[in-house]
Amino acid sequence: MRWKLLRRRLSVSAPRVIVRSHLPWPLRWAVLALALGFSAALALWAFEFGKDIAGLDRDAQAELTQLRADTARLRSEYDRVQAIANTADSLLKAERATQEGLVQQVRQLEADKQALQADLGFFEGLLPATGLGLQLRGLQADITSLPGQLRYQLLLMQPGRNVAEFSGRYELLLGGMLDGRPWSRAVPGSDGLQMRQYARLEGSVDLPPGVVLKTVQARIYDKQGVLRANQIAKL
Repeated sequence: MRWKLLRRRLSVSAPRVIVRSHLPWPLRWAVLALALGFSAALALWAFEFGKDIAGLDRDAQAELTQLRADTARLRSEYDRVQAIANTADSLLKAERATQEGLVQQVRQLEADKQALQADLGFFEGLLPATGLGLQLRGLQADITSLPGQLRYQLLLMQPGRNVAEFSGRYELLLGGMLDGRPWSRAVPGSDGLQMRQYARLEGSVDLPPGVVLKTVQARIYDKQGVLRANQIAKL
């Protein structure tokens, strides 16, 4: 009888048996999560403990502190150098502006000097003249700041009262050296020169390149082409 019961249980026709766990599945998951968390905490503690034993954490902290100090020092040095560069740039701009202002002042002074010399020559020519007839006075000729240009002025006078009107023309005769040889040129002035007591004539002449000007001669001719007055200015 027992043998039959045992064979029935071991055969295919044996009844099904369902094995149920004593723990519900949420509790099993919670136990598994606790075990994993404990393992992770233990591994992290072992890692931190290993770093403390090896001294890695202290070295890294010290290096980080040093790097921060070096960064602050370099930033301070950069700010100081940048401030010096800005100051130097400002000084350079101010010096450049001052230099440009001085150049403008020098040019203005040179122009004023030339104007004063011209006025001086003109008023010197207004001094009472001796003799009668047409007189050429106050001839001035100067090389301007522009290369190859001559500027001149002259004063014509007829002393006395109730003098007749003069009509004629004038010309300039330039003399100098060009390429080591004597050079001269006649420059015609105005053909419609008319004056009674005085006349002030001025103008400019373009010179050939390389000319070394030595003398400027002004000649006054009447309508008939007769030379009435002349004067030479040396440069």
